[in-house]
Amino acid sequence: MQVTLWTGCVAMLVLAGVSNLAERRRARRKNLDAVGFMPWPLILILSLLVSAICAAFALHIR
Repeated sequence: MQVTLWTGCVAMLVLAGVSNLAERRRARRKNLDAVGFMPWPLILILSLLVSAICAAFALHIR
């Protein structure tokens, strides 16, 4: 059970990193009209929240 939670934690941290890179790329775009449709800041915050919850549960289970 702990391995699954830690795997989920790492997966969410990877998603947060990808989301951060995508938001940086979106913010530095050349064409200001090509905004995109993905809410990258929301995805970043939610993935960090889920990662923290998975880590908390993994530390609690012994």
